[in-house]
Amino acid sequence: MVELIYLAPGEQMPLLSERETWIVVEASDDGQFFGTGYGKKAGGEDAFYISLAENDVSLEVAIAAATRWAEQRGVSRIWVQTTAD
Repeated sequence: MVELIYLAPGEQMPLLSERETWIVVEASDDGQFFGTGYGKKAGGEDAFYISLAENDVSLEVAIAAATRWAEQRGVSRIWVQTTAD
């Protein structure tokens, strides 16, 4: 199960060690939500997450796409920033 951690306005995702997996979904100035992250493939290779434009249209869609990816790549937490800086 992937844990969603909602950040306060202006709060940043905490610094993690190089081996920790992560995803952050952030609001942009145009009302969309952009996701980035890092996980591992089944064979142990590094995998990087960048959301697709069709998944940036709403917070719910962005989180659903990030969660699917996280479940496949061993990411246990997604940090969510609902406001643009």
